[in-house]
This record gives sequence, structure tokens and C-alpha cells, in this order.
Amino acid sequence: MVEVTIRVNGQDRALDIPPQVSLLDALRERLGLTGPKKGCDQGACGACTVLADGERINSCLALAVQYDGREITTIEGVDDPLQAAFVRNDGFQCGYCTPGQICSALGMLAEHKDGAPSAVTEPDAEPGELTEEEIRERMSGNLCRCGAYNGIVRAIQEVAEPETEEVSS
Repeated sequence: MVEVTIRVNGQDRALDIPPQVSLLDALRERLGLTGPKKGCDQGACGACTVLADGERINSCLALAVQYDGREITTIEGVDDPLQAAFVRNDGFQCGYCTPGQICSALGMLAEHKDGAPSAVTEPDAEPGELTEEEIRERMSGNLCRCGAYNGIVRAIQEVAEPETEEVSS
């Protein structure tokens, strides 16, 4: 067993766990946080996406011991206008992937704001406006089996518009 302390949603949480326990299993089974979902358990669907020190990660691929002393934010710790935008724009249907989609979108918006390019950003270009193509590429690691992608993109665009306007001012 390994003793770790992870700051989860602003609260230090001590865990005594085997070293092979994934962050997802620690969050769900040891801490009772059901927002991050176990979808594929292979890092392909994004249902388990959480923020680690503000960066999005697939928690099913991370060992909990790697996050000793670090800040993890799950959907339970999120209070952001993006959540209301998802509701307004019908960015969810069954809701299973929604927590991961929202955490991923928050991380993606921060990456864009920091100037990180995506696969569709023109070479040597600064990341510009978050177009539909840009958002879809940046969110491609999160699957929605219900097909709510159009609503998800609209929700992200709605929240990103002020950010885009600030950049162009």
C-alpha cells in the first residue's frame, strides 16, 4: 500500500492504496466521486476526463500515486458558465459523457488561451478564433455516443466568444 494525498476539488484527501490503482478508480471507488465515468477504460472515449493542475487528462490512464500532492478537479468541483451553456445548447442527451466533455472543454479553452496549437492550426500561425473545425479537433478525444456534438460545439463557442473578442481587441 502507498499513502498519497491528493487535493480533490479544493480538499486534501488522504488515500492508502495499492500502487496500481488508477486515478479514476481512486476517485470513484475510494472517494465516492461519480462524475468521472468509466467508459472504455483505455483512454479512447474521454468519459473519465478530469483536470490535473488545470490540464485535462484521462484519469483511467493515470495512476493515483502519480498525483500525490497535486490538484485534481472533477465535474463535482466545477462551477463554470460552460455548464449552463451545455444545457442551453442541448450539449448532452443521456449525460454519461457530459462530465468528461465539460472538463475537457475547460482544459481545451485554457490550452487555446495559452496559445497551444491544434492539428488544424496552420503551421507557424498563432491559434486564432475557435472555429467549429478547431473546437471539433481539440475535443476529438471525447466521444458522445448520443451524437450531441453540434450542441457541445455551440456551447463551447458561446463560452469562448468573450475570450475570442478579448484576444482581438
